[in-house]
Amino acid sequence: MAIKQGDRNKDSIDQRCVLIVDDEPLNLKLFTLTLIKQGYRVLQATDGYHGFVLAHDDLPDLIIMDVQLPKISGLEITRTLKDSAHTQNIPIVIATAFLIDEEKLRESGCDGYMTKPFAMKDFIGLIEALIGRKPQVAVTG
Repeated sequence: MAIKQGDRNKDSIDQRCVLIVDDEPLNLKLFTLTLIKQGYRVLQATDGYHGFVLAHDDLPDLIIMDVQLPKISGLEITRTLKDSAHTQNIPIVIATAFLIDEEKLRESGCDGYMTKPFAMKDFIGLIEALIGRKPQVAVTG
């Protein structure tokens, strides 16, 4: 299932978009609320297929990818996205509760890795480092 959160405001053209691909509702909620609070627009997918479709159709600025997903694994989706000229430049962070062999991570082409649970400060720091800067958000009064 694909869900769009924090629709793009016409006055905030530079608002950065993050796609979260995770089948755990609590993780989706936590990541989404944290990112929206930081000014990001958020897309959500609860399985690998929809994550792949959203990545291809919406071209987010960054993808947070779980490994254990229904239908197709996060590492397989990451490999596929990194092999496509259309999506290869989107940074992908693997966020999982499982220990993964570093060789498998390198083979997937991911740009970062975090083991759940992790501090939200570290999570935001990694996202900002990979995207390159904080999002620009219009302030209306």
